[in-house]
Amino acid sequence: MRVRLVLAAGVLLASAAAPLAHAGGAGGLSAGPALDGPVLNGPVLNGPVLNGHVMNGPALNSPALDDRAPGSRAADDLTVYGYGTVGDDSTVTLSGMYRCLDDSAGPVFVSSTLVQGNRSAGIGGTQAVCDGHLHEWVNTAVVKDPAYRPGSARVRATLMQLTADEEGLPTPGFLAAEDAAVVLR
Repeated sequence: MRVRLVLAAGVLLASAAAPLAHAGGAGGLSAGPALDGPVLNGPVLNGPVLNGHVMNGPALNSPALDDRAPGSRAADDLTVYGYGTVGDDSTVTLSGMYRCLDDSAGPVFVSSTLVQGNRSAGIGGTQAVCDGHLHEWVNTAVVKDPAYRPGSARVRATLMQLTADEEGLPTPGFLAAEDAAVVLR
């Protein structure tokens, strides 16, 4: 029972903490080095194509990933594809790529928030696999009020880890964040 309670609290905390990450972190903490320039030891690009998907952010499949110095490690990172979809039933789907290195301290999640005009809504959440490899994330939610329309928007995505504090309550830690312009189709 206690495990279920902690898991439920963690999910609720993850949902509530995602907007904090987009506001510069909880308690003034930074969202992490992913926002401070080149990421994944590669250049930040606008509009590269990855497996047919236009995305904003680092070129995750670029040779720059293999140009790391011997013994160096990749960093936790997150990107958002340059598009999302809005279905006839108001289902919104957003996606991108992530890499995380270690989830031994607690589960890691990819959360996303869609902003269009003065509307903002959390769009799902995905539990991350932290093995140092690149993975695709896809978050989906039905958002009827406010309804989103095809056109330009912004996605704020966060790679967040939940760790237990001294009392055993889950506490969010922000590993990486991305704020990207997208086109909703």
